[in-house]
Amino acid sequence: MTFINPKTDFAFKKIFGSTDSKDILISFLNALLYEGNPTIEDLEIIDPYLPPSIPGLKDTFLDVKAKITGNKIVIIEMQVLNVVAFDKRVVFNAAKTFATQLKSGEGYSRLNSVIALTITDFQMFPQRNKVISRFTFADMEDLFIYPEHPLELIFVELPNFQKDLNELETLTDKWIYFMKQTSNLDSVPETMDEVAAIQKAFRIANQANLSLEELETLEKQQMFLEDQRGAILKGIEQGLEQGLEQGLEQGKQEGEIGIILRLLERRIGAIAPELQTRLRQLSSGQLEALADAVLTFTDVSDLTAWLQDNTQS
Repeated sequence: MTFINPKTDFAFKKIFGSTDSKDILISFLNALLYEGNPTIEDLEIIDPYLPPSIPGLKDTFLDVKAKITGNKIVIIEMQVLNVVAFDKRVVFNAAKTFATQLKSGEGYSRLNSVIALTITDFQMFPQRNKVISRFTFADMEDLFIYPEHPLELIFVELPNFQKDLNELETLTDKWIYFMKQTSNLDSVPETMDEVAAIQKAFRIANQANLSLEELETLEKQQMFLEDQRGAILKGIEQGLEQGLEQGLEQGKQEGEIGIILRLLERRIGAIAPELQTRLRQLSSGQLEALADAVLTFTDVSDLTAWLQDNTQS
């Protein structure tokens, strides 16, 4: 078997946001939001994904949106690439979803809590090395939690999940493993097949069950992701090369300044800090000219005069 990669926008929406994915999404959210407890008994997928007449590229920041037990709204995003200001985008989407619940004239009591579940294929918080991080409003001194949790941000960082197949114990483990490893599998693992919702998710993810149109959409998205990843890597490579060139040039210039300062000190004595600052602003060509002129200096006034004559714009 060949399975589609659930980390792509198309595959994620097809598996978790289709009209017949309610049971899959309930199991998935209970695993990631509530440690596998059956807290969510029912849900409504808002604007369910219908396969495609959508472009192959990501057309929305929200992959799946649902109303769950307790009238809470969950917005889910699967993010493969670590783009600039992504952390702010997560907060913006959560706040926007919370605020746009009300129509003009409606009271604030109609506002329901919003949970933003973000799954990343990169380390969101590298200093923590946690798989799941949970944030909400809390007092900064005693960590008292703001009543009713109006906004919650939950992050699942796939690179931090290191368990092998034989180490999977909980429903949470199995769903995270599904997200991270499905595209690398050629059959449904026996331990995963025990969970009906995961079994169904694998069935949807089976590439053999896709239409030609869906396969084309999937291929476009995978190409788009590879192009984006390549562009990022190219930018990093160019930045490193530029930084190396600048570093070498700066190192060369610092070495030249050091030599000239030693020559000046032997010739005319200690060089005042303000003059050293001016020397560090000289170009390589000016430093070479100064090195030739040093031998003619008899006191600091000669250096001052040289700088005055050779650094005027």
